[in-house]
Amino acid sequence: MDVYLPEKDKDTSAAVVICNGGGYQILAMDKGGYNIAQWLAERVVAGIVLKYTMPNGHQQILSGDARQAMHTVRAYASECGIDPAKVEIAGSSAGGHLASTVGTRFDPGNPNAADPVERYRCRRDFMLLLYPVISFREEIGHIGSCRNLIGEGCDWKLVQNFSNKLHFTAYVPPAFLVLPDDDSSVVPRNTIKFYSALKDNYVPAVMHIFLKGGHGFGMRNNNSPTENWQGLNMDCLKISGFMTN
Repeated sequence: MDVYLPEKDKDTSAAVVICNGGGYQILAMDKGGYNIAQWLAERVVAGIVLKYTMPNGHQQILSGDARQAMHTVRAYASECGIDPAKVEIAGSSAGGHLASTVGTRFDPGNPNAADPVERYRCRRDFMLLLYPVISFREEIGHIGSCRNLIGEGCDWKLVQNFSNKLHFTAYVPPAFLVLPDDDSSVVPRNTIKFYSALKDNYVPAVMHIFLKGGHGFGMRNNNSPTENWQGLNMDCLKISGFMTN
């Protein structure tokens, strides 16, 4: 993990673990990772960029990386001035799939674990998802991400298991969702179905759909309305009590 902390004279409380996109084939580290982390640090939020392992058909590897990251952030929270009750997970594209996977399925930690890090819960307190891959169903899913995660053939049971709109409880954390209407890579129905599932389970959520922007706009400065997602997200976090500054 690469950690971006605010200046030492600034009070930090919240932290965001960032999962980069890249179709589970590469890590798009800049616009979906480092740039977001730096932007967060400038706004007194710790930005933590996760370098997760490429799955190559071994689907349990990368969700294990993300859960371990959440355990670790909470274990060392006091050293970084982070409130362990204010740890968000963020992800874009395939990274959004990873973030929503660990956002819908998590563990409370093992108080008897030999490794102190494993004693901390890995549940997120908030989710930020940018144009996320949600479903692996052929009609709307991103087939490249599907194949890279669960292997060729896209076994139906695994497709169901990793279609995250199907795995909801009332304990799923609140979410902020962003997408462009003209996304031809990860079709908007992915995010919309996830939002609907959140509402069906009475989970607080905000969704913003921009008319144009294309897939992967991230932190790109393109003089487009999509740039407004950053301020909208901060406003949402303040209103929800996740941030106080």
